[in-house]
Amino acid sequence: MKRFMLLTVLFVFGFFLIACESENNATNGENDTPETLIYLTLEQLSEFDGLEGRDAYIAIDGKIYDVTNSSRWVNGAHNGYQAGQDLTAAINDISPHGTGVLSRMDLIGEIVEE
Repeated sequence: MKRFMLLTVLFVFGFFLIACESENNATNGENDTPETLIYLTLEQLSEFDGLEGRDAYIAIDGKIYDVTNSSRWVNGAHNGYQAGQDLTAAINDISPHGTGVLSRMDLIGEIVEE
């Protein structure tokens, strides 16, 4: 009987640990905020335009997204816009999809004042 109770306690404790780990993974998914954000000024952001092999980053509402590997941002360009810029007005006022697509991009940082 003691052995059964011990196994039951161990099973419940193990299940609890698995549940906690699953909850942590759900809040730290691939497209969620990484553990370490980068902080760039708009001038520094302009260096990440996706041209000549450089990474392609865009800023929306003060957040920086990595679009380097997006098939929609070939050489850092998408529908007449070049990466390396704050595209908040374009996505809010012009874009047919709006900010809904941002969840598919990796949030990597924030814009800071110069």
